[in-house]
Amino acid sequence: MYRTLCSLILCILFALPLYAQFGLNSGSGLNAPSTQSADTTGQSVPAAPPFKIKTYFSSLVMVRDSLGTGKVPKDTLTIGRMFSASVVLPGYSQLYNRQYWKVPIVLGTIGTGLYFGYQNNIKYLNTDEDRFARNRNLFYAGAALAWWGTLMDGAINYKSVAPVLPGRAALYSALLPGLGQAYNGDYWRIPIYCGGLMTFGYFIHFNHTHYQRYRNDYNNSRKTPSEYAGHHSSENLKWYRDTYRRYRDYCILGGILLYAINIIDANVFAYLQDFDVSDDLSLHIRPGFIESLPTRYASAAPPVSIGLSMSLHF
Repeated sequence: MYRTLCSLILCILFALPLYAQFGLNSGSGLNAPSTQSADTTGQSVPAAPPFKIKTYFSSLVMVRDSLGTGKVPKDTLTIGRMFSASVVLPGYSQLYNRQYWKVPIVLGTIGTGLYFGYQNNIKYLNTDEDRFARNRNLFYAGAALAWWGTLMDGAINYKSVAPVLPGRAALYSALLPGLGQAYNGDYWRIPIYCGGLMTFGYFIHFNHTHYQRYRNDYNNSRKTPSEYAGHHSSENLKWYRDTYRRYRDYCILGGILLYAINIIDANVFAYLQDFDVSDDLSLHIRPGFIESLPTRYASAAPPVSIGLSMSLHF
């Protein structure tokens, strides 16, 4: 019970920063309505109105824009909303990006992988042959890889007038850790995140392997103690089993946390691309006029006061 409660609290803490980045009603991150968002022609669009579900469908309808430069979507989606639709409906981002020829390829590849994976799974259940299980896993993995490819393709081909789009950076890092940092030009961060995730993956595998070993030994020592030939007692086996399971869970939580930081890092530093970090510091002092306070605060205050105005630029 204690472990479950701690895991739930950590999941909530992990979800809060992600909601700030990906939440549909958030004012930052992927889905912020902004003049930096653009339609498929590269034209900037005004701030989006309150979002409705029908916008997902009306954004696929082409109309002629008011400037007469060509046809544009009736409703423009931010990259986060396009991505969320593509997660549920593979091929949606290709439709939104007007790359219609990719849709049958996407659906055909995913459908083929799922169909043959299902067929091999039935054969494995009937015959219990390992080759059918191996083929099933390969076909399912191919379908998942094709689905991942549609998401990456949609993020790459999304049109924007901004040279660096924070939503694209976050999606890149979500789909492939370190790619968002490469998109921002922060190449030195890539080994940190990729190396950290690989380290967590190694220790997850290491601890899980030992957990399974001691779990099986403990179960055997409890069921058939006369046939168990190990050197540890049941109490020691239980202690090792619980210890490696706890270490494995800690590594999983650490990997999730590092993965979330990788996404937030890409999003935040994409926002800071146009932040002025030059050494131009200047202080301007000039005469200024100060308006008097309202009469309800100072009845005898002069109408206008003369003073100095100072502004610091950094």
